[in-house]
Amino acid sequence: MAGEFSVEIVTPDKKFFEGTAQMVVVRTINGDVGILKNHASYVAPLDIGVLKLKKDGSFREASVAGGFIQVDKEKTTILTEAAEWADQIDVQRANKAKEEAEAKIKSADEKEVKLAKVDLKKAINRIEVSNKRD
Repeated sequence: MAGEFSVEIVTPDKKFFEGTAQMVVVRTINGDVGILKNHASYVAPLDIGVLKLKKDGSFREASVAGGFIQVDKEKTTILTEAAEWADQIDVQRANKAKEEAEAKIKSADEKEVKLAKVDLKKAINRIEVSNKRD
């Protein structure tokens, strides 16, 4: 199909997605970026956020836990610590992780608080993405 390009999304555990897309939107540490076919070469660090993948005219959303995006003429590659489609998120597990991170923030030392805030951001992102299920 015209306007499609190759996309690969990889986590440490698995190849999360491999195929084609019409558009990919990711949250970098500097804001959201949309990628279309023939995008200029690009590399950026990702923030915890939502990944939107447009295929066959509609978007599918996933929660991603940071990482990097690399775009070149042949393919867009996303490397991330974790990725979950909205309809695959275990909401109970995400809520439990949120509660644990909030408790740790209240009682931990400075270093642990920083890590707990990252865990909290990941949990909240997963919960928000899960609310966008098809």
